[in-house]
Amino acid sequence: MPAAAARAQRQAAYPAVVVRLIDELARLPGIGRRSAERLAFHLLKVPPEDALSLSSAIADARQKVRPCRVCSNLADIGPDAEHTLCAVCADARRDRATIMVVEQPRDLIALEQTGMFRGVYHVLMGRVSPLEGVGPADLTTAELLARIDDPGANLGTAVKEVVLALNPTLEGDGTALFLAAELARRGVKLTRLARGLPAGSQLEYANKAVLADAIEGRRPI
Repeated sequence: MPAAAARAQRQAAYPAVVVRLIDELARLPGIGRRSAERLAFHLLKVPPEDALSLSSAIADARQKVRPCRVCSNLADIGPDAEHTLCAVCADARRDRATIMVVEQPRDLIALEQTGMFRGVYHVLMGRVSPLEGVGPADLTTAELLARIDDPGANLGTAVKEVVLALNPTLEGDGTALFLAAELARRGVKLTRLARGLPAGSQLEYANKAVLADAIEGRRPI
């Protein structure tokens, strides 16, 4: 029996709400159909309060987390949603004249764990990838350039240095080249993380020592 037919036959025995749950779980990154089924059955077996706690956490994250209005990092929504700031941007002790550009919030977290960087960040929310149909306009590049052009968009501080901390992949390097061309026209000092990071790896998987060395050894492009 073909795999698709076997799967359809197996799911025909499930209640419709369980099939829907499996379908939604299978849409998550890295979750195949089998894994989605196991997760669904786990949620059905645990005490109701545990399953509902997960549901509540998802709802809260969707309702109470917004992009930081300055750097696009994830931030708790405040009393005034239009003025939401992340913890880094809200910290007056940070050097707001130095911006480190990363692809995703998880990269920011990895770098923060080193304790080596006291500037602020800008999260692109992705990287340029023509094969996936992602161009500069799909990222927060316009917001980054606005911070450099207008100190008011950077909480009143003029930007002196931009550090490119993009993943050392083909797409990351392509994004870095695009940003370098844009930033060169603005006369801002431009550096990037030292190549202590292995090519083809991801920032989130690098250990603290490697990340610390990369920050300390950043150099002009």
